[in-house]
Amino acid sequence: MFKKNPTSVRLTLRALGYLLSYPDAQLRSVMPQLIDALQVEQALSTERMAELEAVCRHLAALDPLEAEARYVDNFDRGRQTSLHLFEHVHGDSRDRGPALIDLMQTYEKAGLQFEADELPDHLPVVLEFASTQPPEVAKEFLGEMAHILNALFSALVARNSPYASVIAAVLEVSGQRVQSVALTPEPEMDEVWAEPEAFGGCSTQGQSKPGQPQPMHFVRTPRAERAPEGVSA
Repeated sequence: MFKKNPTSVRLTLRALGYLLSYPDAQLRSVMPQLIDALQVEQALSTERMAELEAVCRHLAALDPLEAEARYVDNFDRGRQTSLHLFEHVHGDSRDRGPALIDLMQTYEKAGLQFEADELPDHLPVVLEFASTQPPEVAKEFLGEMAHILNALFSALVARNSPYASVIAAVLEVSGQRVQSVALTPEPEMDEVWAEPEAFGGCSTQGQSKPGQPQPMHFVRTPRAERAPEGVSA
């Protein structure tokens, strides 16, 4: 997606972004190489590396369909665990559009052309961009998103997801503190997508449910008030 000179944390950031991608057959086949890439730069603590190695082994050992289903369950069922970072801040509001445009302009100002099927705020895309920048610039860039990453980390911990370790690694390599934060409860997916009752009525708008009295209102029209002679209004 992006092409530029590598930096000292390039492999670490790219490996973490790749690990957060959809776990298809290609990704699961390169888990040993991902571990090697994470070890090369030694940008993470020994404890964090042990966690990531466990995640890689876990994903590689899962049945392919199970690995993919768990990924969807983790990241596509609820805003709190979305990998689209601006969804945590703006949701579906109009503010998300301008934020995405600003992020695209950040990529362009760095001399990079964005080419991906995902939106520019998708975390693997963000990590790949950061990997093209000097270490201090990458840390500052990701540090601005620390509050979102900690919220994502907390939501994944609440779901007992191994992917929480990957988000913790992103925070760590960015020089940020990994910490749990309070989460605002969100409605279940079934509630969000529930269809309204087809004939439930809406009494506050003058229509009652079936079997209840239906109020009728008569309003004198201007035409009736101007009735011709001999005709009573």
